[in-house]
Amino acid sequence: MESEYIKAWLFQVEPFEGESLSHFLGRFRRTNDLTPGGLGSQAGLGGAIARWEKFRFNPPPSLGQLEKLAVVAGIDAGRLVQMLAPPGVSMKLEPIRLCAACYAESPCHKIEWQFKETQGCKHHKLRLLSECPNCGARFRVPALWVDAWCHRCFTLFGGMVNHQKPC
Repeated sequence: MESEYIKAWLFQVEPFEGESLSHFLGRFRRTNDLTPGGLGSQAGLGGAIARWEKFRFNPPPSLGQLEKLAVVAGIDAGRLVQMLAPPGVSMKLEPIRLCAACYAESPCHKIEWQFKETQGCKHHKLRLLSECPNCGARFRVPALWVDAWCHRCFTLFGGMVNHQKPC
């Protein structure tokens, strides 16, 4: 009964193809004016949301936890599973990486950019950026990407493509 009440007042956010859980959680929270703790409380997940936004998946999210989040977010739990690294694929927590060419086409952080094995964008054949080419600031966690620009110098993510080198 409580989950039906929660769903009634939350705005739905449609996930992007390949989007990371961190980026999706940030977009969902901002759309619904929630803090990480507030979303965690609504979903019955406590501090897990804050950890997941930082790619801290130790322990990894259980299917039960993802199902709780899915009820609140109004999407299928299987879709949330796709926002995580596949089993056996290691993640690189830092630095946060970005393909500016991909971001210009679809404004979201892709989970594949954080795989340890990923060195460049397979689609554009460009190296990933891990800092702003204009000011050198490391990218914040994708959950905090509000305006699609560097938090320090306001260079647009999509405009950084000219600074990406071929793989």
